[in-house]
Amino acid sequence: MGEFNDAFIFGCSAIGAGLAVIAGIGPGVGQGIAAGYGANAVGRNPGAKGDITSTMLLGQAVAETTGLYGLLIAMLLLFVKPFT
Repeated sequence: MGEFNDAFIFGCSAIGAGLAVIAGIGPGVGQGIAAGYGANAVGRNPGAKGDITSTMLLGQAVAETTGLYGLLIAMLLLFVKPFT
């Protein structure tokens, strides 16, 4: 019975890790939209390229943290075995 419990826990951990990695979709879409709007803004006002680029990169870095948190959770679920 113990082998079944371990296999079940590991299987559920793998499913949870897969779901956690799906969190990377949101930051990817958000960063693409931000880059598009940044390029549009630079096209309208080339003189403000430095300010626009720095603001866009800061926003993308903040948006990427959610994807990294999802990856961290996935790694923890796959490689940390709390019940063994």
